[in-house]
Amino acid sequence: MSRVFFFRWAVALTLSSAGVLHAAGVQVTDDRGVTVALPQPPQRIVSVLPSLTETVCELGQCHRLVGVDRYSNHPAPVRALPQVGGGIDPNIEAIVALKPDVVLMATSSRGVQRLESLGVKVLAMEPKSSADAQRVMGKLGQLLEVPDAERIWRAIDAGVSAAAQSLPPGAKGLRVYYEVSAGGYAAGTKSFIGEMMARLGLQNVVTPAMGPFPRVNPEYVVRTNPDLIMIGARNVQGLESRPGWRSIRALREQRVCVFTADESDVLVRPGPRMAEAARLMARCITEKGAR
Repeated sequence: MSRVFFFRWAVALTLSSAGVLHAAGVQVTDDRGVTVALPQPPQRIVSVLPSLTETVCELGQCHRLVGVDRYSNHPAPVRALPQVGGGIDPNIEAIVALKPDVVLMATSSRGVQRLESLGVKVLAMEPKSSADAQRVMGKLGQLLEVPDAERIWRAIDAGVSAAAQSLPPGAKGLRVYYEVSAGGYAAGTKSFIGEMMARLGLQNVVTPAMGPFPRVNPEYVVRTNPDLIMIGARNVQGLESRPGWRSIRALREQRVCVFTADESDVLVRPGPRMAEAARLMARCITEKGAR
């Protein structure tokens, strides 16, 4: 075999192999159990859930996003992208017009079936726990062919552990009520926020039987009498005027942590900023809760 012939044969074999790999594409099974197959890793992505948007960017693939929901505001570059509504009211026409290779949505989003009926690939994932957030990062790493997704997650998890270790001994066992949104919706023990509270050594006054994000009767909070209250600035107005709340220990002793809007965004999104969320909680506990 001449050198020229061998060279041509080797090049042809390489190109043929590359074609086989390209043809294989990528396959990812979402939270519905639906396997989404693409001929190649997506280059045009629309994300309609902030935690998914942030995870794509944490994996170093922000440049693939061509559209996001109205609530995706981190990191800063995504604020310049076209907005396509929200999970409850996605703008289907706007999404289709962006010609995405895949759309990332929550399983609870109303637009999943409509988009699929129009031939748009949808990967539906909705992290609700720490394990979910880890799994979603792995799935997106697989979709985007990012090999070190697990390493990135380990760094996030280590940050949560470090925040827990930074707390003073007196913080252990504090009884806490965390209100996540207007209307008295609280973080239950089975939510990712509740899991983080447990890792920080806190006792959640919301019981496991109440679910991950239950709507809590104000009288229940009075009866449980938490040592510390965590709440966002959007919801804090009128806190002391709630019936009976002036008698709650946390209010009597001014042990209320009020998180800014930006801080609340960090705390309520199960994704790559969970270590930052743990640090925000730890700061609150140190300043307001330590006995």
